[in-house]
Amino acid sequence: MCGICGILHLENTTSNKQQRQQTVQAMNQALHHRGPDEAGVYHDKMASLAMRRLSIIDLGGGQQPIFNEMGDVCVVFNGEIYNHKALEAGLDTPYEFRTKSDCEVILPLYQQKGLSFIDELQGMFAFVLYDEEKDAYLIARDHMGIIPLYTGYDEHGNLYVASEM
Repeated sequence: MCGICGILHLENTTSNKQQRQQTVQAMNQALHHRGPDEAGVYHDKMASLAMRRLSIIDLGGGQQPIFNEMGDVCVVFNGEIYNHKALEAGLDTPYEFRTKSDCEVILPLYQQKGLSFIDELQGMFAFVLYDEEKDAYLIARDHMGIIPLYTGYDEHGNLYVASEM
């Protein structure tokens, strides 16, 4: 079991960014029991994402957030994609995988197919993908809703996402 959390769609001010970073750090710490092996955090001017990891696949190299080759798209992920090897083999253009993690395939799929790739994922999962270049995000979970994922807005219009309330 792992855990993810984040805050998205924010005003671009220093005070909001500092508060957001502190809030996401606290949210991530609250998820410690979901992933005691390691933690990862990503902050930029419009998004903060974090995750707690229980290392199962790619023990030495599957740290998150995972970034695309250009470093402008990242993903935090909870769950398992059963058909990730088949998806990797079926990519339209080559992609240099830096991990053996099943979730890294999300990055080239998103770049090559846009949002339609979600229908190709088989497994149980929840993830948040942030595209810094487009200032866009994608929040998704498996079709059956096996992996928990909660979302909500605060009074300022910031979108919160987490594996637990």
